[in-house]
Amino acid sequence: MLGGAFAFSVMSLLVKLVGQSIPSQEIVLVRGVVTLVISYVTLRALKIDVRGNRRGLLALRGLLGFAAVSCYYTGVLRLPLADATVIHYTSPVFTAILAALLLSEPIRARDALGLTGALAGVLLVARPGFLFGSVSGGLDPVGVAFALAGAVVGAFSYVCVRALRHTEHHLVIVLWFGVMGTLGAVPGAALDFRLPTPWLWAGLVGVGLTTHWAQLWMTRGLSLVPAGRAMTVGYVQIVFAALWGVLFFDEQITVWTVLGAGLIIVSALSVARGQEPQPAGVARSVTQ
Repeated sequence: MLGGAFAFSVMSLLVKLVGQSIPSQEIVLVRGVVTLVISYVTLRALKIDVRGNRRGLLALRGLLGFAAVSCYYTGVLRLPLADATVIHYTSPVFTAILAALLLSEPIRARDALGLTGALAGVLLVARPGFLFGSVSGGLDPVGVAFALAGAVVGAFSYVCVRALRHTEHHLVIVLWFGVMGTLGAVPGAALDFRLPTPWLWAGLVGVGLTTHWAQLWMTRGLSLVPAGRAMTVGYVQIVFAALWGVLFFDEQITVWTVLGAGLIIVSALSVARGQEPQPAGVARSVTQ
């Protein structure tokens, strides 16, 4: 879990570095291609049918994953790394609520409290002027909106994964994510294509590789320990993101970010208690 959190934080760092010269949809496109190639080669080696069984739902999950990643990357490019990562971690709370509404899974009082706490944490991190006034130094509202939209759409994507978990191999789900992500990013990338330098190509491919490694490590970690305990370690990603922000972009960590992160983490961990560990691992592998 610690290795997965580190790899995901490096992915976000590379997105922010490369995104200073390359449009976000071009980054999403290269990531989709890398995911597609790796998952296809792996599935063929394992002799697993790459087409899957419920192709309509697989395609929908892939499109939702593409939208979630696109929103998250835009948030990363417009916000400090730590703040974008904190907002992203509201996704498990939204997932619990949506799973109850769409899949008739049991909903508990702690889920509703978790959603309230997570949204309050987002307000502390974002510090909108209409609540905090002009002295709070609030974040870019457009960046906050994209980061939060990525968390919500990612939760819808996870609900699709839960609906697919009994009929599809998790690598098939990841493959369809790569297919739909590649197809979805082509129009935006073509409209504003910029030829990368060799160093930018390295960064773009690095985004895909670090994402793949993080998926594998976090999925393995979540198969070995209960979800609540594993997520506790996974939240170290926020610390890594804050460190990269300070070292590479001269970003400052505010007390608001710390307070908001604490509230979101407590809320998400409360919701995670008692949930199945393996689906949570799959969800982590397909929503970032």
